[in-house]
Amino acid sequence: MRGMARVGVVFTVAIGALGGAMTSAASAAEVPRGQQVASANACMGCHAVDRKLVGPSFQQIAAKYKGDAQAPARLARKVKDGGSGVWGVIPMPAHQSMSDADIRTVVDWVLAGAPSR
Repeated sequence: MRGMARVGVVFTVAIGALGGAMTSAASAAEVPRGQQVASANACMGCHAVDRKLVGPSFQQIAAKYKGDAQAPARLARKVKDGGSGVWGVIPMPAHQSMSDADIRTVVDWVLAGAPSR
């Protein structure tokens, strides 16, 4: 019977781990791709979705550039090359290692208002 108890414990632990992995995957799937890319590229170290940190919130950026047809290209260039002066004296570092596709994904998400879903 001891062997059966051990199998039951292992099975319970394995099912619990699998359930946790599935929950994490489901949670990740609910996070917008733009936010996932922003998080993976340290954007969230200086920006938050809804409040100013070191830099403006993503929602503030969306509001500032709402209706600006040039905003996607301008912001993509700003992310790639860095810059300063638009939001204050603290410069935004360049993100040269980010792919153009990832930058565009983040910029499109930000300009959409940085939705959480």
